[in-house]
Amino acid sequence: MIIQQLSVFLENRPGQLSGVTELLAQHHIDMQALNIAETADYGVLRLIVDTPMKAARLLREQGFLVRETPVVQSPVPDRPGGLNAVLGAIAGADIDIEYMYSVLGQRNGLAYMVFRVDDPEKLDSVLTNLV
Repeated sequence: MIIQQLSVFLENRPGQLSGVTELLAQHHIDMQALNIAETADYGVLRLIVDTPMKAARLLREQGFLVRETPVVQSPVPDRPGGLNAVLGAIAGADIDIEYMYSVLGQRNGLAYMVFRVDDPEKLDSVLTNLV
């Protein structure tokens, strides 16, 4: 399923991350997945939330730099080799993964992953009905 990811650029200083999570909590926005990548000067917080448009608007109003990106969220069998089967299907379709990370929690015995690729529609079609 193609969903919207928010990338929030944060200065590398104390309190930046908690500022984001506090704002989301105050507005009852549920974080479903997150990933943090960093450089020497800033970090990139990648978020999947239940209301991305609302979250992006609120974050921008507070001065955060936010980018919205389509990503693919896919179920992965929660068993040994489950992720390997999904990655094998992606490789077999000649799709290059830019980055990936896991979703918080599990549902119905399935883990979930978020994939960033050049062609989300192609990946979504490859992964549909795989699990």
